[in-house]
Amino acid sequence: MVQIEQLAARTPAVSVDELLKGFYPSPRFGEVSFSSYRPDPKQPSQAGAVRALEGFADGVGSGNGGGLFKKLFGKKDESRAGIYLDGGFGVGKTHLLASLWHAAPGPKAFGTFVEYTNLVGALSFRKTVEALSSYQLVCIDEFELDDPGDTVLMSRLMRELADAGVKLAATSNTLPGSLGDGRFAAVDFQREIQVLADQFDVVRIDGEDFRHRGLPAAPAPLRNSELSTHMKAEFDGKTVAQDEFSTLIHHLAGVHPSRYRQLIDGIDGVVWRNVETITEQAVALRFVVLADRLYDKDVPILASGVPFDKLFTEEMMTGGYMKKYFRAVSRLTALAREGQNHEPS
Repeated sequence: MVQIEQLAARTPAVSVDELLKGFYPSPRFGEVSFSSYRPDPKQPSQAGAVRALEGFADGVGSGNGGGLFKKLFGKKDESRAGIYLDGGFGVGKTHLLASLWHAAPGPKAFGTFVEYTNLVGALSFRKTVEALSSYQLVCIDEFELDDPGDTVLMSRLMRELADAGVKLAATSNTLPGSLGDGRFAAVDFQREIQVLADQFDVVRIDGEDFRHRGLPAAPAPLRNSELSTHMKAEFDGKTVAQDEFSTLIHHLAGVHPSRYRQLIDGIDGVVWRNVETITEQAVALRFVVLADRLYDKDVPILASGVPFDKLFTEEMMTGGYMKKYFRAVSRLTALAREGQNHEPS
């Protein structure tokens, strides 16, 4: 027996306290460690990244904090406040960032870039700085600058946290000095971008998407007539969110991305009918956030319609946000493999 719900019927409300309490790794990365990371022997930079992060973890909470007293009377610390993992999607950056979070002493925070910008929107900039300045470590996954406002906001936030002695760690598909390229007139915001870059030592991680290493191609979409049978077989005794894709897309426009984690709370699998290519950029970027949250919680997918490599237009897949879209396709494909072929994502 499958309990069927609809994401399109859910409108979660999230308090500020719940936002603050939610800054920890998702269940997918809830028990990872440096030792559980699997470096590709053909990519020595991956093992090098582990060593760099282990060393960085040893420095968190070692008494090198900042604060007003140190800024006035203490010896200036010439080391950078942060470490920045740069690499393509699927090379294990989030695994390593979560491993750092687990290894470091608290208090500490772990969240995606969009979750931090949402936190500022909920609390105000000053209260966010006050809340996070007492932390030993702030981890920022999927660091992306999509617009000038985010550039100025995150530049200020990182600078003030670094001044307060907070250690910073981030992952991204883009070098910090190149953030914003192709998305907006980044040249007009080079000062803010440089301030961000100056906070971090960069660790490059090379390699191919681990989700595709030696694994078969994504399964073909199911036919609508097959969805019910597959759903009953795959999710017996579980709770499934079954939605018409177009209805779900429309509903997401009315739910702030900061609530997507709660939107899928308690869902063991999703079934989408008639997946279609998304043609509007704003809609596509919202859906990327949902794909990330589904992947975080390891929610298998059954779907009919177009395959996930056709989810975004060719223009999107070659434009300024292409790395976001490639990551989403990669993650959705992995969840579809899990749903249809029982392959771990």
